[in-house]
Formats: sequence, C-alpha cells, structure tokens
Amino acid sequence: MAALRPVLIIIDDDPLITDTLHFVLSRDFEVCVAESRIQAKSLLRQLERPPSLALVDLGLPPLPHKPDEGFKMIGELLAHSPTMKIIVLSGQNENVNVKHALALGAVDFVPKPCDVVRLQELLQNALKLQDAELGEGQTKQESCGLLGESLPVQILRTQIGQFADAPFPVLIEGESGSGKELVANCLHRLSQRSRKPYLSVNCAAISPSLAESILFGHAKGAFTGAAGINTGYFEDASDGTLFLDEIGELSLEMQAKLLRVLENGEYQRIGETQTRKSMARIVAATNRDLREEVRSGRFRIDLYHRLSVFAIRVPPLRELENDRLLLLEHFRDFYARETHQKPFEFDQKSQQRWLGYHFPGNVRELRNIIIRLIAKYAGQMINDTQLAAELDLVQLSSSSELQLMTDEASLGNHAYRHLQTQANVSLDHVLKSWEKAYVDAAMKITHGNLSQAAKLLGINRTTLYSRIQMQEDFKG
Repeated sequence: MAALRPVLIIIDDDPLITDTLHFVLSRDFEVCVAESRIQAKSLLRQLERPPSLALVDLGLPPLPHKPDEGFKMIGELLAHSPTMKIIVLSGQNENVNVKHALALGAVDFVPKPCDVVRLQELLQNALKLQDAELGEGQTKQESCGLLGESLPVQILRTQIGQFADAPFPVLIEGESGSGKELVANCLHRLSQRSRKPYLSVNCAAISPSLAESILFGHAKGAFTGAAGINTGYFEDASDGTLFLDEIGELSLEMQAKLLRVLENGEYQRIGETQTRKSMARIVAATNRDLREEVRSGRFRIDLYHRLSVFAIRVPPLRELENDRLLLLEHFRDFYARETHQKPFEFDQKSQQRWLGYHFPGNVRELRNIIIRLIAKYAGQMINDTQLAAELDLVQLSSSSELQLMTDEASLGNHAYRHLQTQANVSLDHVLKSWEKAYVDAAMKITHGNLSQAAKLLGINRTTLYSRIQMQEDFKG
C-alpha cells in the first residue's frame, strides 16, 4: 500500500500564486487551498487528517494590505494542530512582520516573489524536523520528561504528582506553545490508568456540527451520511483518560452535553435512546482565560467549575529563569544531531539577551529560533547582534517604554508624538483605553479576584466593579 502523501495547506488570495504552487507542489504533497482565514478554518475541519505543513500569506481578506489576518491564521493553525509546520510566504516582509510571524510559531518567512525550488527545499526540511520532533515527543511522553529545575517547573511536577491518580477532572491552563499536551500526557502516565487508553481530541479542529457525533458517537442512519455505527471518543476512551484540548472552542450547546457527562457519566449516541456510561477521566486544556469567557457569556460557569476541580497552570517560558538555558542546550543538541550539524555557542552578551527575552511563543518559539540558528551558525559562536536579529523585540520595547512613562515629561513626550502622528485623536478614548489596559492587567494578575485587583489598583472593590461595567458599556 502506497504511503499517504503529507498534506499541505496553502492560504493565499492570489489565484496566480496558488495555482502555480498547487501545480508544482502536488507532486510531493496533498495540496489544498484556501483564500481567506474563514475559508481555511472551514477547510481544516473537513479534512480527514490535519495538514503537516502550511504556506500562509499575511495579507488575507478582508484586510489584504495589513498582516493582521495572517497573524491570526498562524495562531489558529497551531491551535488546530500544534505540530504543524508553518512557512509564511508574503510580500509584507518588513522586519517587524517577519519577527512577529516567527514569534507566533512560523518556522520560516519567505518573501514574495519566491524561488519555488528553495521553497520545496524548506518544506521538505520542515517535514523532516516534524518527524524528528514527533519521535522525540513520544520518547518524552514515555519518560514523562518535564525539563527544568526552576521553581515554577518544580511546582508543576508536584501538582502533576498530586493530581495524577485522582478520578476528578483537571483543567490545564497556559499560553499557546507552553506544553499543555505534555502535562496531560504526564497526568495519564503517572496514574493507575497508564495502561488504559489515552485519547486526545482537539476541540478547535472539529466542526461544531460534527462535535456531538465525534465525542459521543452515532447510530447507523442517525443522520444523512451516517452509514454505520460510530462509537465516539468517550466510548473509545473506556476507563482511561480523555484529553480535550482547546476546550474553550466548544459551542455552548456542546458544553451543556459535556456537563451532563461530567455530572453523572451519562451520554447517548446520536439516534439512540440507550443511555451509556463513561468511566473516562477528563483532562481539559485551554489557552483562553475561561473566567473571562464565563463573564462574556461564551463559557458555562457550571462547566468551568466541574472542569477545574483541579487546575494546573503551565508557566510561560519567560518565568522559567535559567531553565531557558537548559532548554536551549537540550534542543540545540537535538537539532544539531538531527541535521548532522555542529552545535552553536552563545557569547556572554547573547546569553544575557536570551535570558532576558520574553518568548511570546514559549517553547514552540524557542525551538524554531534554535532551528534557524543551527541552519545559519552551525559550529559558530553567536554574538548579540546575530541573536537579536532572530527575536521579536517589539513587545519588549513597548514594555520598556511603558516602564519609562512614569513621569510627566515622558508622558508629555508620548502625547506629543501621538498627536503629531495621528489625526482626530479622542481624549476620552485614549483615557478609557489606558484605564482598561490596567484593569485587565490587574484582573489577569489576580486571576479574576475583584477584591485583590482593586487593592492592586489602589481603589475599592465597588469602584472597580463600576469601572468594569462602564468599560463594557463603552465597548458596546
């Protein structure tokens, strides 16, 4: 039987480019094409298996002259399949766009017009790296290896050990690329269910219209196209572990059905009246703030409380102190081995920059940076300038600017520049935006605790509540 060709999705609204690439690349890949973010999301949910690779243009409809849709697309592709390798193919190749796309999780950026032979080479290399990472991931999951000695990682290991054998649900929260699926694997492998099934379903990757069938199964003839019996993930998981990744993507209707299973273990296949019992342990993960989703009416509060009997926060990479060097050494040696290259080294200044970098894309971004450094500087000593060229320093600059804007002169300079460069500035909007930024930050730091957030901002709880309400009215 012939091996399946890897799936490549091309997301670009220029038919000349997509037709050309489809013709050239379809010899090696199963190519599918979308011309917008909305079309791509719909296509992804129809595919039998997630794409291994993606080529993404930044300038997508309805904003083809801005990179915003392309940036969102990168995040959504990785939410759909965290192992997907994304190459950005775009004419919007300003330095700031390149670095931000790479920080979000793209492995490379190719300016238009492109050399198709070079593009083929990049895609094949990305595929080899993906295969290597998947092999490494299986080894890690077998040994449940969480790298790091920092306090947040030690706390994480302790929580996993404490919660592994409990029958109650666990909610894993953390930023994109921080390693939530590895934590879910660890919970299963350290539990008494380790020899039982472990199934993982990405809620962002399933169509809302098919979610019930995929999770609970259906009877033959239950709906058009239901040619046979489908058992569903809850049934297949048996008394093992069912990992629901990106749980925040489920519709409110599906949330209600999931709540029933969590409350009494009961569910029904579509088209059947027989009630079935699930013995699976539920582990869920999200990169969203579910408390905020509850406040916004997008997530059921009763389901949130059921899922978060135990809650684990996976720390972002920027909080892991010197573990960033440990991870650097581990992945540098791994990719050097896989690509048959000599490892690079950092000089003292570049090492300090590495330790001070904010890593918005977390471990996924770290790996991609190391891949690029291996390709460019194998066996060399990397200096600060060479490393800085690979990092997305815009957010860091913005943070530094905000830290400096604590005196009247700095604020005055900022206002002066703003009024010089922007037309029709609304003072009311500026003040409300700054207030909202601080309120949102305080609520995030205190995990939604109104009293603690009010204390942090130096106001009383009632005043904070009123300001949040005013912001909602202002936004509406």
